[in-house]
Amino acid sequence: MQIMTIQEEIRKLKQEKNAVILAHYYVRPEVQEIADYIGDSFYLSKVAVGLKEQTIVFCGVSFMGESAKILNPEKRVLMPDMCADCAMAHMADAETIRELRTQYEDLAVVCYINSTAELKQLSDVCVTSANAVNIVRELPNRNIFFIPDRNLAHFVAEKVPEKHFVFNEGYCPVHQEISIEEVKRAKNAHPGAEVLTHPECPADLLEISDYIGSTSGIIEYAGKSRASEFIVCTENGVRYELEKKYPEKTFYFPETEPVCQDMKRITLEKILHVLKTGENEVKLDDTLREKSKLPLQRMLELAGK
Repeated sequence: MQIMTIQEEIRKLKQEKNAVILAHYYVRPEVQEIADYIGDSFYLSKVAVGLKEQTIVFCGVSFMGESAKILNPEKRVLMPDMCADCAMAHMADAETIRELRTQYEDLAVVCYINSTAELKQLSDVCVTSANAVNIVRELPNRNIFFIPDRNLAHFVAEKVPEKHFVFNEGYCPVHQEISIEEVKRAKNAHPGAEVLTHPECPADLLEISDYIGSTSGIIEYAGKSRASEFIVCTENGVRYELEKKYPEKTFYFPETEPVCQDMKRITLEKILHVLKTGENEVKLDDTLREKSKLPLQRMLELAGK
């Protein structure tokens, strides 16, 4: 009797359980390979809404699974690893939001999708790095409190100078710690390479970049650019998609490669386990789910304009 590979087992169970696998660009290559849909937070938020399958296996961190459940309350959302979390997603607090609402009459709390459901429910609209500039520009409010990421907030503020921003002090540890000195060394070693950077990175790194954008934006730009070499300043999981799409191009990362250990917790074995057992289901209180759904829905509406 022929023994099935783990990939074959996953595909078989997926059909039996009417399941679909969503994966973020930052997870392991073999996980991206088995996924039905691969993308950044915005793409995965959109695609989750229209799925016919009744079970979503979300290969990402906790806020992503929460968002999928918020937008698909009738579906079962399973997380391969319930401990896979995002530190930045917790880096804002309700007290500050409430205090600022008393200080600014027309304040809009703009919540990066990389945040907990608890923070989303206190917000007016969600955004991703792919749509933040356009959505903030669309808002009627002049005063913006952007949570939780300070780096993305400063990037958006520069692009939308007509708004007054109040900045939060959250950050992504992975992007924050990318060394500008290492990027400069890589640039010296590969002078023809373009520097592609995620806006969660600090401002001094953005200043020396040729392109600044979301993960999906980086991938798209690399395809359109005439350059053949790139220095990529975001989590190294994106290498899989870049090399698959553009095998004729070369991609470098800083010497200390940016790695999100939480994203790397997702393995094929864990995907197989939740498909077999139905464990690690995302559960949300109905009130929290309804309140946190409103800013996500508004994001999808404004991004569709």
